[in-house]
Amino acid sequence: MTSYIAIDWGSTNLRAWHYQQGVCVDERRSPAGITRLGDQTPAQVFASVTAGWPVDEVPVIMAGMVGSNAGWLSVPYLPCPASLNALHDHLTCVEQKAWIVPGLSVERDDNYNVMRGEETQLLGALTLQQVPLCVMPGTHAKWVQLEQDRVLDFRTVMTGELHHLLLQQSLIGAGLPGQETCQAAFMQGVERGCQDASVIARLFEVRAAHVLGARDRRHVSEFLSGLLIGHEVALMTQQMASSPQPIAIIGGHALAQRYQQALTFINRDSVTLEGDVAFQHGMRSIANVLAH
Repeated sequence: MTSYIAIDWGSTNLRAWHYQQGVCVDERRSPAGITRLGDQTPAQVFASVTAGWPVDEVPVIMAGMVGSNAGWLSVPYLPCPASLNALHDHLTCVEQKAWIVPGLSVERDDNYNVMRGEETQLLGALTLQQVPLCVMPGTHAKWVQLEQDRVLDFRTVMTGELHHLLLQQSLIGAGLPGQETCQAAFMQGVERGCQDASVIARLFEVRAAHVLGARDRRHVSEFLSGLLIGHEVALMTQQMASSPQPIAIIGGHALAQRYQQALTFINRDSVTLEGDVAFQHGMRSIANVLAH
């Protein structure tokens, strides 16, 4: 088994793992994401988070926004269609300290898209479950079309960010009390979102319904979440699901469960893969190649 160091360096935080013979012997976290470096340089953060680890003796692989134009080193995107099993052929070395995994891009008149970090999860997911369509929920959800190990196309849906902005900075969230979890309200939103061709005309109703007493003011967030996720799932499966095979949901348990419920509502089967597990499998796959 391979010994290596894996680093997931995003915009807002950093996580690092030290593996010896395939076993994780240490894990560290830092709030010094690429947008939160403060007065530190990326090299200084790297040195701090890997202190005492054998960075000169084993492969060190980094993924995420560390390779963006705001990161440690701007690493070119790998254009799609792209083979995930060829990611190791396109690594970029930074200051003779570590290798950065390239992100993926789509550049067409009908679709301009980029991802960084998710490609490593996709590589790992291939070892766990082969499906033609994946959704990776999050602030900016990714819907990815696959053919064996090749990423053919992907799109980004800003559902998570939109939910946050509408609740925090729009009239929809003005004057609301503390929000509570409510499965019924979420599923009501899913039903509405799945059935409408566009949610634009429905957004003001989210506020009007509780103003008129038709919806509990404590459950507005849940209904809005269902409305947006339901609409996303219905729209993206219509556009990208070319086969009836299950759709892979790659992400954290709570959010993956919401997407699974929305997919079940529209009679689509799904399988769920833990995002961290997929990421670690992807990093190990690359490390195994580098070690040989």
